[in-house]
Amino acid sequence: MKKSFKRRLYPSAGDFALDLRATLGRPRQMRAVMRGGSLDPAFRERLMLAVTAVNGCRYCSYYHARQALVVGIPSEEADALAAGVMDGCPPEQLPAVLYAQHWAESDARPDPMARQRVVDLYGAQTMEAIELALHTIRMGNMAGNTFDYVLHRLSFGRWNVDPRTGRTKQPAPHAR
Repeated sequence: MKKSFKRRLYPSAGDFALDLRATLGRPRQMRAVMRGGSLDPAFRERLMLAVTAVNGCRYCSYYHARQALVVGIPSEEADALAAGVMDGCPPEQLPAVLYAQHWAESDARPDPMARQRVVDLYGAQTMEAIELALHTIRMGNMAGNTFDYVLHRLSFGRWNVDPRTGRTKQPAPHAR
């Protein structure tokens, strides 16, 4: 039944623990990232949309697309990012957004050379903030997807999410 559920879940409990340690272990840094102290809010939302596009969480996709509009990202760019397309992304942020996409695709195990390039471009402190944002959104994505997977399992696969619309498909009522 897992094969019919197409969205990403944590590959292991250790991966969940990694994200948990990365986020809950640094509350002061977390507040700075989320309140715009260490990352520009639009930059943070671009990163989060890039990761969410890979992981496919419908809840995070909706929330962060809305947040992107709130922080001034044009709707066309937010829609593109939610679809995994980087068109319209500011050139100075594009390397980090592409890194975020790679980071998510590699299950938080990015190529060390790719990571070093981002450190060289933005500095170690900004990289720390970027990776904290990435761990945060990954945890949210996996939680949302796990919730949907439980619904999928409880319904024996009848309740599933349509990947085109993000809506839960429910079984048709039985004809009598």
